[in-house]
Amino acid sequence: MQDDDTLAGFRAETRAWLEANCPPEMRQPVATEDDICWGGRNAQFSSDAQRLWLQRMAARGWTVPAWPRDYGGGGLSPEQAKVLAQEMRALGCRPPLSSFGIWMLGPALLKFGTEAQKLEHLPPIARGEIRWCQGYSEPGAGSDLAALQTRAEDHGDHFIVSGQKIWTSYADKADWIFCLVRTDPRASKHTGISFVLFDMASAGVSTRPILLISGKSPFCETFFDQVRVDKRNLVGQAGAGWTVAKYLLTHEREMISAIGDRAAPTPLGRTALALVGADAQGRLADPLLRAQIAEFEIDEAAFRALLARFGEVARAGQAHPAFSSVLKYYGAELNKRRHELLMAAGGSDALEWESARSQQGHAARAWLRTKGNSIEGGTSEVQLNVVAKRILELPGA
Repeated sequence: MQDDDTLAGFRAETRAWLEANCPPEMRQPVATEDDICWGGRNAQFSSDAQRLWLQRMAARGWTVPAWPRDYGGGGLSPEQAKVLAQEMRALGCRPPLSSFGIWMLGPALLKFGTEAQKLEHLPPIARGEIRWCQGYSEPGAGSDLAALQTRAEDHGDHFIVSGQKIWTSYADKADWIFCLVRTDPRASKHTGISFVLFDMASAGVSTRPILLISGKSPFCETFFDQVRVDKRNLVGQAGAGWTVAKYLLTHEREMISAIGDRAAPTPLGRTALALVGADAQGRLADPLLRAQIAEFEIDEAAFRALLARFGEVARAGQAHPAFSSVLKYYGAELNKRRHELLMAAGGSDALEWESARSQQGHAARAWLRTKGNSIEGGTSEVQLNVVAKRILELPGA
């Protein structure tokens, strides 16, 4: 724990650095998916400012401020990382990098990876050089993920992987995949699974996009046909991948729970005011919508405080292992509410689908996309079952 004077000094230095180094374009709210920087071998930057912002933040290790410096991070204490997040929010800074490597794989490697794996994979993640995707769900293994059938046959110094994954977000754009495979078909359901990493450019890997009702989608079907995976890319022990998978799932659920907070730095009330207009007293002109947004923003503030509190408890090793299900469920519902209210504020204009004025139906497509928040990372029904059984300890049916 750092004293107040030290932390105050860090805050002042951080604020000054951000003001001097965050380009003005990177202080504007995200309007379309092009405004989000995903990095990768074939990264497509929407502007020179977006590229510069990533480079500057990565150079300080502030894309992953709490990771150790040896792995590309900033080496900040939890208190310093919290100050950095607060100052970025105050200035309206966009996140310099969005990454499944940061949100999911990185924490798993920090806990379960070998030193060689950490040094090979974590710095490129921090610099935005490699884009990752997640190979978990299969056509016959969604909520019951442990029923997965993608197999990895042992060939001495490598595995041969064959099978199929589905709902693989951005698989067609990813450079590498972290993947659950069955290495021992004779073992019990959960103990025959291993966690492996491999390059999406490997021979035998192919992807096929899945379109949604919104007209576009990040999701893909992913196919593995005799893909060679070196054993040095096995994370943890063979057959013990379920332990790694569960740990990573907690971070995925936390990531999904915070999706609205990351994607919408501008308060909902301010956005609605620009769409609806103000009354004679400067308030949102629609009194019913005004009350609904006030209720939402109270709930949003309370949830943000809960996320911060959970982070502190987790770092102290005192968090309930199933509490991420609470965060995932409520965060998903909150994000759906946000977009319902944005659609209400936009009125009939928000229903436009292809016009330039509506940015090709950005509001409507984003609203439709949020319906998937209650499915991905474990359905809301599954999360409620986890809460009932593991936190509330209610009796089974």
